[in-house]
Amino acid sequence: AQRRIEKKLGLPTKLEDVDPEVWVKVDSFSLLQAISYLASRLSDEFEVREVRFRLTAAGRLVHLDLIWSGQAMSTETVMSWELEPMKIEDESSPLTVRDVIDRHDGEMWLEREKVRHRAFFRILLPAATPQEQAEAETYLRGESRPEYYDFDLFAWSEKSHALDDRLLSELSYTVFDTETTGLNPSQGDEIIQVGATRILNGKLLRAESFEQLVDPERPLAPESAKIHGITSEMLRGQPTIDKVLPAFHAFAADTVLIAHNAAFDMRFLQLKEEQTGLRFDHPVIDTLLLSAVVHPNQESHRLEAIAERLGLTIVGRHTALGDAIVTAEVFLKLIPLLAEKGIRTLRDAREAAEKTYYARVKY
Repeated sequence: AQRRIEKKLGLPTKLEDVDPEVWVKVDSFSLLQAISYLASRLSDEFEVREVRFRLTAAGRLVHLDLIWSGQAMSTETVMSWELEPMKIEDESSPLTVRDVIDRHDGEMWLEREKVRHRAFFRILLPAATPQEQAEAETYLRGESRPEYYDFDLFAWSEKSHALDDRLLSELSYTVFDTETTGLNPSQGDEIIQVGATRILNGKLLRAESFEQLVDPERPLAPESAKIHGITSEMLRGQPTIDKVLPAFHAFAADTVLIAHNAAFDMRFLQLKEEQTGLRFDHPVIDTLLLSAVVHPNQESHRLEAIAERLGLTIVGRHTALGDAIVTAEVFLKLIPLLAEKGIRTLRDAREAAEKTYYARVKY
């Protein structure tokens, strides 16, 4: 939060009484958006020149305070800030601060420190249990990648809408995954492996697969190598992306694309349109969003967590083909669960996914 506010807003920040033993269970991206948005409103409308953070335990909850010196606003102003869609300079989101707080089953209010002529927003958040702390530490070591929402999965082409009324159980799918040099496609990270498998008439066809390493023509980020185990030596002499994507595009022809956290992978493909002359204008289904449709109250929609909930055994994770196969198995398990909710066609699935919390979060 400090880095984001200082870089994006040019607003100095300080830490004040942050308990290093306290862990919180949050959707970090949306919470950072909310905190940055509040800081931007303070800076723009009340000429606040510095904000401070305080993080303290409160039993099974945690107090996160955003503190500033100077006047406090009215309750009506606080309410309007909570309920307006968040906008920070050139970034906008359909989410409100209240959406983010409600997502965490939390609360937010304004308090004043009259003696010190300060005020603060107090955000009440759930504390993580020791088990969840351990899981978070594993996650931070690089064994999974964060969720990205910087590609519009629902801006389908007219051709794609032709399949809207087809049953999910009857469509042909290409289930795919990519491994990459890093996590920032818009900042020069590249695809280093594409893996895909096929679903036809409700059956996984393992024999129909696509798997190819890609020379990224740039160094690998150390943190990405910890995830996928692919080394620079393995990529030396492999074809470049302008050779690989035409082959993958042909493999995926006339099918619906499926990926887990699809916005991440689709953003990489989108950024290669000009270089390759190819547009992946297929309908796209995201198993992360469909999991949120089927299990809206679950905390995690990471592929590992969904597979465990559905009783699937994970083999070969963090190779592109291995992840694609797990994603395909997850999707096949989700089809009957979606049908129980009246979601049977491609249109039904798209419209239900678009209403989920995760689909509304934007970079």
